[in-house]
Amino acid sequence: MDVTRAYQSEGFSANTSNAPVPTRAQKNEGAILDFFSTLDPNVSHDLPARFSDLKAEIWNEGLLQSWKEVLAELETETERIASLGSKVIPKVSYEELRAGLSEDTIANVKQTGVILVTGAVQREDALKWKESIRQYINVNRKLIRGFPSDDPQIYELYNSEAQTLARTHPNILNTQRVLLSLWHTSDPNTEISLANPISYFDRLRIRTPGDATFTLGPHVDGGSIERWEDPQFRSCWRKILQGNANWREHDPFDASPRVGAKQDLYNAANQCSVFRPWQGWTSMSTTRQNEGTLQVLPMLSLATAYLILRPFFRPRHSSSNSLRVEDWEIDLSNPLFPGSGMGKGQELNEITHPHLQLYKSMVAIPKVEPGDQIYWHCDVVHAVEHQHKGTKDSSVMYIPAVPLTIYNAGYLRDQRIHFEQGLPAPDFPGGEGESHFVGRAGKETIPTSFGRQAYGFDPFDDTSEFIKKVNSRVAA
Repeated sequence: MDVTRAYQSEGFSANTSNAPVPTRAQKNEGAILDFFSTLDPNVSHDLPARFSDLKAEIWNEGLLQSWKEVLAELETETERIASLGSKVIPKVSYEELRAGLSEDTIANVKQTGVILVTGAVQREDALKWKESIRQYINVNRKLIRGFPSDDPQIYELYNSEAQTLARTHPNILNTQRVLLSLWHTSDPNTEISLANPISYFDRLRIRTPGDATFTLGPHVDGGSIERWEDPQFRSCWRKILQGNANWREHDPFDASPRVGAKQDLYNAANQCSVFRPWQGWTSMSTTRQNEGTLQVLPMLSLATAYLILRPFFRPRHSSSNSLRVEDWEIDLSNPLFPGSGMGKGQELNEITHPHLQLYKSMVAIPKVEPGDQIYWHCDVVHAVEHQHKGTKDSSVMYIPAVPLTIYNAGYLRDQRIHFEQGLPAPDFPGGEGESHFVGRAGKETIPTSFGRQAYGFDPFDDTSEFIKKVNSRVAA
């Protein structure tokens, strides 16, 4: 049987003149600064009074004991991480990853929520991708959008040939398959394939020496107030919210409660709506600490427990800077969820989340070379260094690891349609995007079936009912 023909018979067409219509409307036009307060200090996180009712609904007395235990653990863990710095981040070669990660490495990855994979892409290939992007930018200079608008450091580009070749590179897809396999399902009926990575388009960054404008402070992507407001999303923190010592049983690698969670209740441009277990980027430069690189908070479960519990407590005195547990009290009357907003990112700083001591617990990732990949768990607090103090560009393509689910398949379908039309990816600010650009990528850019599957052009090779359902959704 010709599976491609069967796929087309379900409604798929690569001909843009007969292209199917996306099932979701484009998001509003805009830029990345509309989403992050650190890029726009005028952003307010004031929430309606109904959010104090939400606090009362979630609250139970056992959370006070959880709070005490988490604060005690943070005292020692922040010091440990500060003393180790970048050494705490697991680093493996692509060859080691393909041969099978050791139990110790897996344990370290699950504790920190971060992994650096070196050598999956040849240095020369990554540098060619960067040069190709620069040519793409130069040819289409009058149509380019980015931040800041007068001297972009991050570009609203999704459909370049270099990005397409990187996203569909077999070694990058194989890396993602291995990392997705670190997740599991507690419910055997969960409709997900962790063995089929799909492409989730994102931007790219070419940060120039001296830049201090593209400064993303500590944040967590994939939802903000949704973590508490959406009941399904809230179920991801079920153990944390049970109170007492149950927070220690929280499993950040259980995919079951994540499938169906609504991370984007307010249809915000820049808000990820899919289940994206691993965020990531692929380097196109040699970049060290203090050269505008990524920073992470490498204590996955403990930081998550603190983040989820934080809204229920406040300092006894508003002017107090004390971190001692006795100087904090229960807060159910205030609708404030620190750093959380409607249609915004989840942000953290020394005022909103002081016990994390971010000034010393956020560590820069180790030195990366062109072709290296860094991945961090979707709950990991991360940031971009305030200033690029190096002498050469700090350049990456944002390429995460995303599995196949029913919702993700529907998103993949719309993303493919946008790609064929040169439009921005569905979760990102809308508009004409690259539809009038010269030299953008197309289906013919992708050299392998593995890559075309990841883009939604070829059907997935499986006869299970779930894969049949997914193929139908992508081809619809």
